Amino acid sequence: MQNGMAALHGIVNHPSPLQLSMNPTFWTAVRRGLSRRCPRCGEGKLFRRWISAYQRCSACGLEFQSNHGNTWMFIVITDRIPLLFGIGALFLGLRPHGVLQNSAFLFLLAVPLIVTMPHRQGMAMALDYVLGRSMSGGDLID
Repeated sequence: MQNGMAALHGIVNHPSPLQLSMNPTFWTAVRRGLSRRCPRCGEGKLFRRWISAYQRCSACGLEFQSNHGNTWMFIVITDRIPLLFGIGALFLGLRPHGVLQNSAFLFLLAVPLIVTMPHRQGMAMALDYVLGRSMSGGDLID
């Protein structure tokens, strides 16, 4: 009833920036995860160091991993993305010969896997958050 009365008087209730940031879109949550920030508010850090995750967001209190098994599917999938480049190179005709070339090829596959690990872990945690939110029918209750 109040919303109807507000609409009659020309008053429009726009969500505040805090409300918008606490209910992010899919892409916003994924982008926040890739930048190693809380997928819900974008303020709190996901990791203490390297890939050691905090229990909760320091800004909004979101529990990052209530069940560590929830993120494993996303971690396994995102681990395979850099490997696709190596498989594609082999498929397109790259044939390393000898120990030195094989070592260099494996090194070139391992470096992106290691360097991007925190970003991929953050993306996996963001995907877990988005999936959990969509399955619960709205924002997750901590």
